[in-house]
This record gives sequence, structure tokens and C-alpha cells, in this order.
Amino acid sequence: RAEIVAPLLKGVQAVILRTGIIFSKELMNHADDLWIICRTGAGVDNVDVAAATGMGILVTCVPGANTPSVVEHALALILALAKHLLLMDREVRQDNFDIRFKNLPRDLKGKTLGVIGLGRIGSELARICHLAFGMKILAHDPYLTSEALSVFQGWVDFCDMERLFRNADIISIHIPLLPNTKKLIGAREFGWMKSDAFLINTSRGGVLDEEALFQCLREKKIGGAGLDVFAQEPLEKENPIKTLDNVILTPHTAALTRECVIRLATEAAKAVIEVLHGKRPQ
Repeated sequence: RAEIVAPLLKGVQAVILRTGIIFSKELMNHADDLWIICRTGAGVDNVDVAAATGMGILVTCVPGANTPSVVEHALALILALAKHLLLMDREVRQDNFDIRFKNLPRDLKGKTLGVIGLGRIGSELARICHLAFGMKILAHDPYLTSEALSVFQGWVDFCDMERLFRNADIISIHIPLLPNTKKLIGAREFGWMKSDAFLINTSRGGVLDEEALFQCLREKKIGGAGLDVFAQEPLEKENPIKTLDNVILTPHTAALTRECVIRLATEAAKAVIEVLHGKRPQ
């Protein structure tokens, strides 16, 4: 918490920061010799970057180190939803072996994956789903350069949000939380989705209108969702989304594999060392 961290900042040149605290201008004012704030992840939405820049404090992150881990987590959520693993496990434990005859699980082969944000994580998930499962790929990313777009020529179909939401069987979100992406996806977009489509979010909870998503899931207007991130973390004790059986919830753990936390910590430490040696970190 901020009140615990604040008195520790005196005489500190570097801070390695995870996601559990907002590093505000007020908190920075407690530091008297801070050179760098390094985020152990790709997002810097919990740092007041403008304030840090004004104070001459460098803000860095560790892009790429968490890519394979987050991709695997997103894929795990996709497979768990498509194969109805939680339901199957629950029914077997309740001696309802006949659930097998309902033919609820679905194949991924030939289905359409919609990816919002084709950066490192989104593009790798798209590549794996296309090559491993023969999935068709729809993507929306207005920020890609023409050079970047050329990499996806022939296997990714770029389109607007409406076409993606209306046609995708699975939609996976991979965008940062910025002022223009806050609640970017809400009731209108959920209303475009197929009745049996799944929504996956491993980016930031704030990019979704969570109240609209809850209503959509409660009324079973879509097939389900897999969420690793939330606008408020930890989730509030009384958050009603916990009562739904068509959503899988994980505690912002996509990048917290045993291997990934070592990569993130190591790369963050390298960035700090480079700055303290007068070098510009990657």
C-alpha cells in the first residue's frame, strides 16, 4: 500500500514495480533521488508517467518477457470454455456421467478467432490458433504500421470492430488500458456477438464495461467468458460475476508462471543496472 511504500523511498534511486500499487505523483514526491521506475510487465497503467516525466524519472517496462505465458493462459481459457471443462468436471463429481451425451464440447478447428490488438501477445495467439487448429483469424488494430501489416498478409483478415464481433466464435482482447481504451468494449459490442461465442480478456479489466458484460453473461446472450483481469483487483467480495457458471475467473495470473516471474524480475533488474550505469535500457 502507498502508506507503506512512501517512507521507503528516501534515498532510493530505483523502484521495481508490480501491479499491486498505483505509483502516483504524490508517491513520487516522497522520493528525493529517484531515477527509474521499472514495471515488471508490459503495461505501465499503474504509473503516472506524465508526472514521472516531469520529475525526470525514467519509466520502463519489460515488453515481450511475458508473451509466451500470457498466450498459453489465453489459450487455456479458450480450450476450457470450448470443451466445457469446468462443467464436465462438476457433473462427473455429481455422478452425472450422461452429460457426455449432450455433446456440449466444441472443436476449434475451422472456427474464427477475433483478436483485438495484434501486438506481441495477440499476434502470437493468432499464429498458434491458425497453425495448430486451422482457425480463421479476424483482427482489429488501427495502430499497426504498413510494415507490420505486411507480416500478416494472407492469413489475417483485418476489419472493423463490428464485423469482428459479429463473425468471431472466440474474441480475445490484447490492448493496453489508456484513456481512449477505458470501457472500449461494452453493451453494443457484446450485443453484436454470436449467442454461443466466447470472450477472453488477459489484457486489462478496465477496457471492458464489466457491468454490461455481467448482464450479458447473466442473461446468457453469449456462450461465456474467460477473464484474468478486472477493473478492481482483487475482485470485490460481493462482485456478482462470481455467481455465474458461464465465466472462468483467474486472479491476474497469466504472467505469473514460475518461469515468467524469473524472466520479468531479471529483465527489470537489468534495466535498473543499465540506468545506474548511465545507459538507456531497452
